[in-house]
Amino acid sequence: MRHNLLALGWNNAFEDAAKKLDVTFIIGRVSRLDRGWSTIKVSASSQPDGLIRVRNIGADVAVGDWVAVAPDHDRVEQVLPRYSALIRRASSDAVRAEQHAVAANIDTVFIVHAATNEPNERRVERELVLAFDSGAVPVLVLTKNDLLEATEHIATLRNVARVCGIACHVVSGLTGEGLDELAKYGENHKSVAILGASGVGKSTLVNRLVGTTNQQVGEVREGDQRGRHTTVAADLVALPNGGWLIDTPGLRALNLWTSGHGIERAFADIFLLAEQCKFRDCKHQDEPNCAVIAAIGRDELTIERLESMGRLVAEELALEDEQKVRVRMSNRKGMRKIN
Repeated sequence: MRHNLLALGWNNAFEDAAKKLDVTFIIGRVSRLDRGWSTIKVSASSQPDGLIRVRNIGADVAVGDWVAVAPDHDRVEQVLPRYSALIRRASSDAVRAEQHAVAANIDTVFIVHAATNEPNERRVERELVLAFDSGAVPVLVLTKNDLLEATEHIATLRNVARVCGIACHVVSGLTGEGLDELAKYGENHKSVAILGASGVGKSTLVNRLVGTTNQQVGEVREGDQRGRHTTVAADLVALPNGGWLIDTPGLRALNLWTSGHGIERAFADIFLLAEQCKFRDCKHQDEPNCAVIAAIGRDELTIERLESMGRLVAEELALEDEQKVRVRMSNRKGMRKIN
């Protein structure tokens, strides 16, 4: 066991994977990406000798990845298998679309929203799908509860967390209220990724959790409560209790990429109701004895939530078809090379 890496989150699975590699490779964890270069922690030390900077040419690298580096520090030679990854689609172009791994090897995803803003339930639902599909545990975090108007929206967002069975924490980055509970997610060298739009208080939250002014705090426009991008690149930073935090840039576009069970878990309430429908292939439109439509009639479910799920399901199906086409095109190119 590489004991010098344990504090970075190293475990037996990574150790087993590393045994198959060239013994001269240097093993470390990616802490930052910058224009084709990776900054890699080769120990938990904060000293300069605990960091190396190498090229990641041809390697699909994300912050949080464990990688094998050439002995001369020339490049990333291999990325070790991930146990989780927060992945989105980097482009809406059907031909050139690529995946973008926001963070890797994470145990928890903090989905951060400002309680002072009008609740954007549709964005929360999309973030939940991405988080569930990542393999990590999503947690909803509501910030800026020290402001008076925050109380108006907390109940709505707490209900979103309740229906899909996840924890919800209401915190203040200014007063420190609720931060002790969040810090527990980093115990035992666990890794936490923070996901949220600009202006929701992510940078203030990160600074309080880390205990430094690691991130700049941006202003929020009064007109629309939208903030400026103060985090421009993902960073792996140490928590005081030995855990690790991956602060991600504010992402405006959250297109699905992976097709897992995220939708089913993010809309667990609808899937549970659907089991009570008369027909197994019920579309929840005008079919008789539809439990989902009945729940909408009783104000137990909103039509907006049902429609939101429908859009995400359609997006996922289109993605699956697109990936099949991409595989066929790749296979054809391979056949041409053989001929």
